[in-house]
Amino acid sequence: MGKPKSDALMILNHKVAFEEILASRSQFEKLDLSDVNQLHNLLIKDLEIATGIRKQAVGITGTVYQPLDNEHQIREAFEKTLAIVNKIKNPFEKAMVVHVMFPYIQPYIDGNKRTARMLTNAVLLAHDLFPLSYRSVDEDEFKKALILFYEQESIYHIKRLFIEQIKFANETYFR
Repeated sequence: MGKPKSDALMILNHKVAFEEILASRSQFEKLDLSDVNQLHNLLIKDLEIATGIRKQAVGITGTVYQPLDNEHQIREAFEKTLAIVNKIKNPFEKAMVVHVMFPYIQPYIDGNKRTARMLTNAVLLAHDLFPLSYRSVDEDEFKKALILFYEQESIYHIKRLFIEQIKFANETYFR
């Protein structure tokens, strides 16, 4: 009670997106722009957020990092990242690259971190691995780790959180 309707919609959208991933997990062995856009669309449904690659500049609260602001450059960075991800054989490495690079590129006007986390899980599930919940991660710690990556290109903290979540998922879901 007292929470905005958008919070409930986000939770329901996550549920729908996760169910879609489970129903078609093998399609996430190789990523393409269309699948990522469809996943983003599921996550932002009814939230009054524009779909598709953004056409304007965005700022990220709490950082001086400025993502690309040209739609063509954004699309190019997005497609290059997908090509790199699709060449990676190790599913953990593939998931990690998705996890960090999609929020870094900021291809959408909003919902980039949500889409990246869900896409990370899609990659893991496509390779018969456990998804990550991030329920044991402090939100501020997660944001600080991403900002360190954005501003200093230091992957250390975000990688540490990622590895901790892999361990957490394996220890928790095996019980």
